Amino acid sequence: MTHRPTEDGDFVRRPIDQPVRPGRPHPVEPAWTQPPDPAQVDPAVLGALLHRHGWQRRGGAAGRYGRWTPPGPGGRGMSLLVPENRAFPDSDDLLGEALMALSRSGSPAARDVLVGLAVPSDEIHWWRDVPTGPAGTASWAVEDQLRSAARQMLLAAALATRARAGYYGARHRRPAAAQLDGVLVGAAPGGRRLTAFVPVDTGRPLTVRLHQALYAAREAIDYQRATGGMDAFDGAVEAGVSHELTEALVALVRGTEGARIAIEWAPAAPVAGGGVTPAEPVEFSPGDLPALREAGARYLSEEPSMPVRITGDVVRMRRSGPRGEGTVRLRVIAGAEVPHVRMTLDEESYRIAGQAHLVGLPVRVYGRLESRGGFRRLADAGGIAPVQVDDAERDRLMKSLQENLDFFEEACGGD
Repeated sequence: MTHRPTEDGDFVRRPIDQPVRPGRPHPVEPAWTQPPDPAQVDPAVLGALLHRHGWQRRGGAAGRYGRWTPPGPGGRGMSLLVPENRAFPDSDDLLGEALMALSRSGSPAARDVLVGLAVPSDEIHWWRDVPTGPAGTASWAVEDQLRSAARQMLLAAALATRARAGYYGARHRRPAAAQLDGVLVGAAPGGRRLTAFVPVDTGRPLTVRLHQALYAAREAIDYQRATGGMDAFDGAVEAGVSHELTEALVALVRGTEGARIAIEWAPAAPVAGGGVTPAEPVEFSPGDLPALREAGARYLSEEPSMPVRITGDVVRMRRSGPRGEGTVRLRVIAGAEVPHVRMTLDEESYRIAGQAHLVGLPVRVYGRLESRGGFRRLADAGGIAPVQVDDAERDRLMKSLQENLDFFEEACGGD
């Protein structure tokens, strides 16, 4: 038997002869072996992506094609002829040659354009003003700080697409993290810049929410620094600002002279209704850190506990002796947007929970989901009762019991 950790740190067993589940293929992996099909590429989109990623137009036949050269000294001697539209017979040939040249180039500017063509994506750019090492290198810690802060920020935005809250804790975390599965990352040397490519089909709500939340956070900080009041942060929750977002901004800015975030919409998929437009990067400085930290603490302390009725499987039981109250952990099936909760039960309720599990039934329980600890604990738990399920679900629960008997040694020892 081998062991793998769950997201909560517990270990479950997998038979050693069972094959490891293969990783999910990346959405652009099949496209990397050859350039995109010219017939599927809009010349206007290609031109917009070249301009976005620093390519320079150096003339060309007006109304027919443009000559583009890559950014930086490494682009000398290379140029692309890109048609402006498909009105001329040679447009497909020019597109094919340009795409082939991009696929053979090792330039990051070429790679980013190909990613934008392979998966129509909104682009999120982060910059950190930090010193670099020799020849533009970065220390491991600096690079890791940028990536970690960027992921925290994307996760905060994904959480805000699920619900509005000042503090999420464990709520909605699993589906929010799943929203990041298709996001692509392109890093620049030196640990100063990072780009995320968020697919439009699955990630547009996330990008829009992040755009709105960043501007709301900037306005709330400016208000706090001008007046000393934190009221603007209360209203900013509706725009997606949260404890998780302020923590991400602190992680991004800490140790720098400043940081910026910019969002650029996919040229192939303009934002519906025009309500969100391209704008200058949103900037944050070390002087913003006190306001961000105070706002994060405010969100953490003021998010209320929630009355809930939870249905879940008993997955762990523990108490210090053969009698008295004990602690029970449930895998949540319904009633709360968290994967697991813990609760303390009196002796009779503890016995009911143990018996329900032994016969393969989930339980239903009432209580208050406490914000303290990340909405992982149910306070004042009561009214516990087994819940009837169909035969297929009952068989699944019994199989789970047989695979995890060691979790219940303490539960079964005294009853």
